[in-house]
Formats: sequence, C-alpha cells, structure tokens
Amino acid sequence: MMELRLNSSLHTMYKLFLSAVEYLPFSSDNVSKACFEEIIERVLSRSRQTKPTKYDGDFSDVAHQHHLQSLQKAMVIQWLCFTPPSSIPDFQMISWKLLIRALTHSNTLFREFSLISMRRVPELPAGPHKLLAILAEPLKQKENLISREDPEVSDNLPEFEDWHEYYSLDATYRSWLKIEMMNAAVSPEMLSAEEKGQAVAAAKETLNLACSLLRRDGRPWLYAVESSPFESPDVIFLELHASAMLCLPSGECMLPDATSCTALTSALYSTVSEDDVLHRLLKVDVQVSSRDPCCIEVALRCLAAEGDGYGLHEANDGGLLAAVMAAGFKGELSRFQPGVSMAISRLDAWYSDRSGSVESTAAYIIRGLCRRCCLPETILRSMQACIALSAAGDDLDYSLDKCDELVELVGSAESGMMHLFSQQQLQEFLIFEREYLICTMEFEEDRLPCDG
Repeated sequence: MMELRLNSSLHTMYKLFLSAVEYLPFSSDNVSKACFEEIIERVLSRSRQTKPTKYDGDFSDVAHQHHLQSLQKAMVIQWLCFTPPSSIPDFQMISWKLLIRALTHSNTLFREFSLISMRRVPELPAGPHKLLAILAEPLKQKENLISREDPEVSDNLPEFEDWHEYYSLDATYRSWLKIEMMNAAVSPEMLSAEEKGQAVAAAKETLNLACSLLRRDGRPWLYAVESSPFESPDVIFLELHASAMLCLPSGECMLPDATSCTALTSALYSTVSEDDVLHRLLKVDVQVSSRDPCCIEVALRCLAAEGDGYGLHEANDGGLLAAVMAAGFKGELSRFQPGVSMAISRLDAWYSDRSGSVESTAAYIIRGLCRRCCLPETILRSMQACIALSAAGDDLDYSLDKCDELVELVGSAESGMMHLFSQQQLQEFLIFEREYLICTMEFEEDRLPCDG
C-alpha cells in the first residue's frame, strides 16, 4: 500500500503512516506477523529495484525517464521522516530508529545518484536534491535524538554530511555553468557589469566550496577506510552488482544486446592486469535486464585479498572491483565503444562465501568507487572555474592560487588523488592547466602598455 501512495499528497501519506505505526507492532520476532519495520524495509528495497518497463518501440526519452525514477526513489524516504505520535509506546526509540534508517538509506541513494550526475550540464540532478530537501527539516527537528557517540550515528551521519557538502558544491557548480552558458550566448561587449559579476561570484563560490571539500584537515571526504570483519584464513569473496543504462556521449540511451554485453564483459576484464584476473579469480558477467530492455545487469566477483576484503582497507579507493567499475562509469573502456558510459540505477556490494551466500555488506567498495568518480570530476570542474576567472581577468592572484592548490593536490603523494584519476582524466587535467596558463598570459599581455 505504501508503495502505491508515493504520488499522493503528504497529508494522505501521513494518514497511512499513522494508521500503520499506531496499529502494527514496530518490530516482531515472529516472521509470520506483519510489523511496521518489516513493511518499511520492503518498501525501501522495492523502491531501488529496476521497474518493469515497456517502451512500445519508442526509446527517445529513456534517459529522461531513468532520471525521473531517481526522483521517485528519493520520495520513498518521506515515510521515514514522518514523526510518530507521542502517544504510542516507545515513541522516542521508534523516532530514533526511523531517523537512523533515513540516514542509512539516504546514503545508499546518494552513492547511486552521484554516479549518474557526472555530466557537466546546468540541470540539477533531481534525486539527490529532493532527498536533501525532504531530510532537512526532520534532521533539524530530531537533533536531540542524535548522539555522535552512538555507533549507528557515527557510521552514518558523517557520510550524510559529506554528501550534503558534495551536492551543495554540485548545485553551485551547475548554477555557475548556467550563468556561463547564458553569458556565452551574448557577445562580450553586450554583457553588463552585473552579468559579468554574477559569473565571477559563482565561479569563486564554486572554487571555495571545492577546495573546502578537497583539502580537508583530518578525515578525507567520503572516508572509505574500513576494517574487514573477516580474517585471511577465511575464503571470502567480494561482489559488486549494478543495474545500469548504457549512455552515449550525448546522454542518450544505447540499447544493449547480447553482442554489446559480450563486448562490455571483455572490456571490463581488460581494465585490470591478467595477474589480478587470475590471482583474484575475477568474474565479470553482463546481461540485458529481464525487467527493462534498456538496462543491463553487471555482476563482478573476486577473491578477497589483504587490504581489500581482509584486514584494513587503507587505500581509500574501493579496491579491485571499484577500479573495474569506475572505468565503466567514466566511459573509458578501451575495448568498448568510445565515450559510452554506464548510468547507475542500483548498486550493491557485499562479502560472500564460496557458494555466493551473502555474509555482510561491503560499503567501502561503493564509497571508494564514488571517490574514484566524484573527486577527479570535482577537480576538473574546479579547473574549469579557474579558466573562466582567468579569461575574465578577474582577481588573477586568487585564481592562480586556487589553480596552484589543485595542481599541488593532484601531484601530492600524500593526498592520493592522482591514484583516483584515470589516464584520460589526467590528460584533461593537464589540458585545463595549460589552458589556464595561456589565458593568464594572454590577459597579462593585454595589460602591458603598448610601445609608442
């Protein structure tokens, strides 16, 4: 019933929430009896599944439909943000549990949303910003329920705050990009000082937020260092499963078929060395989704290794499976169609035994994957803003300082940033750096007094 009410008014949803939380036990040890917690879990799980879809031969708007689905996925969090009536037993405990579940589920969605928000376009990705809007008020109201000493809070709240910071930067960048595109449509001499000033202010704000996120003291953004619950004598495998759409460089959907799935499988294998494939028993499987003909199901599996499945994962990059998948998300598969990337609709990672039974989740893989994709892209976007400031001739010392910061960050062994870049991204970074320096030199030359 709850799944069918997502498009209803908040009032209708709240009435349904009240009836469920008042008349059903919140949790139950008896699996044969319905309880509120079990219903909510089922709703959350189903909201992330690929929806059965028929297109009747019209595939022109597939990408847009998939982005709208992210909005529906975000709306599900509303069920966890309602305040239960204070008259019910264990009111405080239930409120706390709902809030923690909202944080954990939103982090899961933020990871997925980040991997479909890589295109440099002015349009805001609908899902993450809707999610933040829904959660803003409940988090403020229930601040008294949150203690950072609580393990569940300390596991989830810092990541939520990281995503909040990331999407604030994302919104600022897209706002700047929109201003830049509007200004570019007008000849420079026709632009007013106010319009030029808006672009400069937005570029500076983008750079300030980016540098704040990238150059943190203490805990890095989206900390993926994690201790494995398993010891090396145990035979443990790592698995990463994704539902995704293949996207052309234009953003349009590329319809998958058996041939493209075979080619993609081969391309994913080729992202790592033969030694890794053999010693880590890497398995890659790509199939057309049975629920949506425009989607593929990608399954990766490999043997755990020290630092990646066993012991402490210190690399902060998600390990082998994240490295394989990152190439697909970045559209940089050498043995596949150039520029074709994977747009995620669902992403899960876990530890499994020999038979494939799930032992526990492996969130470090997905967090590391997000670091591999989001941080290089953030740096490249920041370089764009530096170039724009340099071309505008505004506060060259400021833009030079920021550009130097970014170059230093990427080159620093301590930051580990270069490790997250693909070869193509590094090339783009160097091109941006060169373009920035050329813009700066040209502006300086224009300011020199002419002889005679």
